[in-house]
Amino acid sequence: MAVLLDPTKAKPSAHAHGATNSCYHCGEPCEDERIVADDKAFCCMGCKTVYELLSENNLDTFYTLEASPGRTLRSKHRADYAFLEQPEVVEKLADYVDESLLKVTFKLPQIHCTSCIWLIEHLYKLDEGVRKSQVNFMAQEAYFQLDPQKITLRELVELLDRIGYTPQLQMEQLMADAKPAIDHTFAYQLGVAGFAFGNIMLISFPEYLGLEEADFQRWFGYFNILLSIPVLVYSARSYWSSAWHSLRQRQLNIDVPISLGIGVLFVRSLYEILSGTGAGYLDSMAGLVFFLLIGRWFQLRTYHHISFDRDYQSYFPIAVLRAQNGSFETVTLDKLAVGDTVRIQSNGLVPADGELVGGVGRFDYSFVTGEAALIEKHPGDKVFAGGRQLGGQVDIKLNKAVSQSYLTQLWNDAAFAKTYVPGSSILLERIGRYFTPSVLLVAFAGVAYWWPIDHRIAMQVFSAVLIIACPCALALSVPFTLGNALRLLGKTGIYIKNTNAIELLNDVDTIVFDKTGTLTAGDKKQSILYTGTPPDATAQRAIHSVVAQSGHPVSRLLAGLWPASGTGQVTDFEETAGQGIQARVDGVAVAVGSAAFVQPPVAAAGTWARVGDVFYGPFVIQHTFRDGIEALLNDWSRNYDLYLLSGDNNQAKEDLARYFPPEHLHFEQTPHDKLQFIKQLQASGKKVMMIGDGLNDAGALQQSEIGMVVTEDVNNFTPACDIILSSRHFAELPRILRYNLNMIYLVYGAFVLAFLYNAVGLSFAVQGIMSPLIAAILMPLSSVTIAVFGLVGSNLLFRRTVKV
Repeated sequence: MAVLLDPTKAKPSAHAHGATNSCYHCGEPCEDERIVADDKAFCCMGCKTVYELLSENNLDTFYTLEASPGRTLRSKHRADYAFLEQPEVVEKLADYVDESLLKVTFKLPQIHCTSCIWLIEHLYKLDEGVRKSQVNFMAQEAYFQLDPQKITLRELVELLDRIGYTPQLQMEQLMADAKPAIDHTFAYQLGVAGFAFGNIMLISFPEYLGLEEADFQRWFGYFNILLSIPVLVYSARSYWSSAWHSLRQRQLNIDVPISLGIGVLFVRSLYEILSGTGAGYLDSMAGLVFFLLIGRWFQLRTYHHISFDRDYQSYFPIAVLRAQNGSFETVTLDKLAVGDTVRIQSNGLVPADGELVGGVGRFDYSFVTGEAALIEKHPGDKVFAGGRQLGGQVDIKLNKAVSQSYLTQLWNDAAFAKTYVPGSSILLERIGRYFTPSVLLVAFAGVAYWWPIDHRIAMQVFSAVLIIACPCALALSVPFTLGNALRLLGKTGIYIKNTNAIELLNDVDTIVFDKTGTLTAGDKKQSILYTGTPPDATAQRAIHSVVAQSGHPVSRLLAGLWPASGTGQVTDFEETAGQGIQARVDGVAVAVGSAAFVQPPVAAAGTWARVGDVFYGPFVIQHTFRDGIEALLNDWSRNYDLYLLSGDNNQAKEDLARYFPPEHLHFEQTPHDKLQFIKQLQASGKKVMMIGDGLNDAGALQQSEIGMVVTEDVNNFTPACDIILSSRHFAELPRILRYNLNMIYLVYGAFVLAFLYNAVGLSFAVQGIMSPLIAAILMPLSSVTIAVFGLVGSNLLFRRTVKV
């Protein structure tokens, strides 16, 4: 669609000059093709699509502002955005930037409904330089991936500004310690509604007390109308906007009946006051909006509290080596600061932006960019958070604070989303789909029944039904109950990706284990049996230098054999997943890995090393299984099909045969073999949870319905997994799994509670014995009840079930 946006070929548009054979969107003559829609001519389907995109989202006024909108969406630069062309500004605002990709996150306060989400996430239709855009509705943020060769950061901001979504940009964003600007619109809306509600109630006291002085009633009624207009127009604006966009898309969201109830109360009150037939319901209308906003405030506060816990309290069990007093010590991410120097081993993840100060980096930014091409970095080059080092160990000096919220974004990226949809989310979606039409049916049925009897009761029934029957309580059951479960588990070292992962656990019927680093304990509880020719000091130094670069459990174990031998200069480091590592140490070729990888003259089982032309081995790892493994496997074998996929030889087959059926044990499996095996299980109808160490199992972890990584004290974070488990909790896995399953039942309990509330509330509303004001108070209270039910229930079950 680049031709639609090329400013160098702009021509007068049809709508500007009344031409009949020119494209309404771009102004080009319709020579090869002429498509007519809404009595307007278009030269191609692309122009027609962009016109429909703007028109359907109420942005067609753009055509009155530009002579050739399809050509000039970014043809004019605004002087106040010139600073966005400065490289240092782009570097500070961008999440990631190189010659072919720029990632940036903008705060867009104008986002308020599904139409906004749809338009922003289809921005690529307006400019092909936008590769991808994704909206975080709760945070009113949007993440953009751009092609810097086709659109600059300045042009993106100008494009967003042109279509009505001006990013919130303050120069303070360029300062590391500055706090972001706060949008106080919601607070003002709540304040206006509260002020009007209180004063309308005060002015209406004579009516409540039965004082019927006509002049006072009339003038107080007029004053109440003036007070209620700001509530109707300003405080309730988001409900009107959301309902309008929903109707434009031929949908019925929850804001439709709410807006209808607000409108009915105002119109009915206006009629009664102006006609002198009554005092109206403006106190109920103002109270309704006020309590609705109170309910929304409660939801936002709770969401933000949960988000804070997840983002900043060591959400990921990632530990890195930090330089301290001439050596490197293991620390968690929350202890890192700007200026620290960290050491990243092979397969390690860069925790924050920084500068490479030691070693040669070969970074895989597929978690950030979606592309698997390796990018080589040298000392002095900038590196970005989220890159995985696939070469030898490197040292990085951090120039940005660790942003765990950015790692959360990576972990939840659509590229790593599961295709399987959990059952409880389907249930919630089905409820929402039919809930609003059912509420409208009940409301109109109530009006039809009461109208011949009493018009006032009919209007009261109509308003009360629309207000009381709100699915907000129903919708809150999943995020509050399961969100709190995520927070509780995260504080104990059990990190779950999102609430979908908890729901997916409910459907798992097959569990597949990796062996090394998963069923077997860490290197501190294992030993090595070496039966070959003892290596001399030079060979020891070479082997130690290579294995010290890797984070694989076997490599760490081998690195502990000769720690005093020192480290040589390592170059050309390369690690092949599931096979071994190779490099040059002080110019000498060194390889460490399986017999198939190193190719010794005698292919005995175990790990081999080759220094130059001399072979050393085999190193036979004496594995020690994790504490509690027998109870865990015996417990799970009663409810799940258990399989083992190991890249090692079958030395431990006899020990493992006590827990697994012999035909379920598979050894010498490559990462590709593991992935294919998971696919075969799924093809037979199985719902699979894969438990591995995250190093050689990325494909299998991603393919399975649930991927769990067991980590020791190294950086094993990978977006391919759904759960990260600290190894000290491995024996508690059955209890943790039972807790997660209990959370699903707790959600079902919240569903039942919400249905009971709606059933009782509607029974009073349709009888005409519940005023709209009482309904407005009960509606947010139901949301509070569901939230408290989820929070308290998840806490109690956590104490009784997990208690780790």
